[in-house]
Amino acid sequence: MKRIMTTQVTQKPETKPLSPPIGMYKSMTGGRIESIDSMRGLTILTMIFVNEVAGVSGIPQWMKHVSADADAMTFVDVVFPAFLFIVGMSIPFSTNARFKKGDSPLQVWKHILVRTVSLWAIGVFMVNVGTGYNEEAMGMSIHLWTLLMYACIFLVWNIYPKSFTFQKKWTIRGVGLAGMLTLFLLYRGGDGTEPIQPQWWGILGLIGWAYLYANIGYWLVKGNRFGLLALLFGCIAFYALANSSWVEGSWFTWMKGQAGNASHMALTLGGVVLSLIFFEKNKHSSPTSLWVFAAVFAILVFALGYVLRPYFGISKIHATPTWALYCIGICIVLYAFLYWLLDLQKQKAWSVFLKPAGANPLLIYFLPPILLAGTQYVDFHPLPQLFHSGLPGILWSWVFAFVMLGAVVGLNKLKIRLHL
Repeated sequence: MKRIMTTQVTQKPETKPLSPPIGMYKSMTGGRIESIDSMRGLTILTMIFVNEVAGVSGIPQWMKHVSADADAMTFVDVVFPAFLFIVGMSIPFSTNARFKKGDSPLQVWKHILVRTVSLWAIGVFMVNVGTGYNEEAMGMSIHLWTLLMYACIFLVWNIYPKSFTFQKKWTIRGVGLAGMLTLFLLYRGGDGTEPIQPQWWGILGLIGWAYLYANIGYWLVKGNRFGLLALLFGCIAFYALANSSWVEGSWFTWMKGQAGNASHMALTLGGVVLSLIFFEKNKHSSPTSLWVFAAVFAILVFALGYVLRPYFGISKIHATPTWALYCIGICIVLYAFLYWLLDLQKQKAWSVFLKPAGANPLLIYFLPPILLAGTQYVDFHPLPQLFHSGLPGILWSWVFAFVMLGAVVGLNKLKIRLHL
């Protein structure tokens, strides 16, 4: 009788996800939050409109950024803060998602730092496109350099299909990174000897700093909403101290250079706090309490902003405390309305057009400068002079914003999506 040989198959024990640090994992509302996505989409769509209308002459003052020392603000001056606020609202959800996936604190922080450095790098590249370049020393037009830069950005930060192997994805990304390094080395500014440098960090770079600081604060207080509120008001106190006579000429002069970042961090922390008020499930959560907490939060920031206005004024350029606090208050009110309309009343049909912008903020943000660089490179200016001023210019700016939305939908169908 033949012996039948059998091999015993042993199953590897399932590895349990590492437990996150105590207090860091939040019991948050699950699934996609329509109101957050819509607010992000509304913000980025308005940003595209605002950037386009900035080149239109003969428009009302309330559609422009106010000057640095005007002690005033328009809705245009709320767009960038609203984006910082939304970045903050996403932090508890993204941190939770990382822990759910089984990431260790070290892995979570690796993701945060990679995203931060990516925002810094792209921000610096974009800033150097605008001014200070020397085309003769570079050996190419700034428009061609810009188009190549964005091509490399797309290669590095595109979301590739799951069918792509690890080697294929990273070969493509490697080409993009090599291209960015080459463009970095080719760039020349000033008299032709100056390399690329952070003249300032650019919008994306400033978002990177605020994102980093807000995450540090979030971990420092383990996501406690009252601890986060204390940090928010600490940022305001930092700004006030940095601009006081006590700092002038002292060792603490360095604080002045970080005052703007403190205001941007406050805006981002405002979003974190509101996200926890609306979506953290705990014994204090109830339909009534979240509205009370949100209302108190809004009243508090508006009141403090009003008290500080005589001392610092309102200025987006100087990132003053009153500007930051008023913007936090405006974002709280706007978000509360969207939450009531979309998540409670389920009135979602009107917001469908915002989804492409909300899901692809980087992609839609890059499209206008790519289009501009392309038309300038071939010396083609298709827009009639009529649309450079007044009401036609305003209408065109809205049309342009919606055209960019359509372009994003088309690019998504071609499997082009960007994510840092």
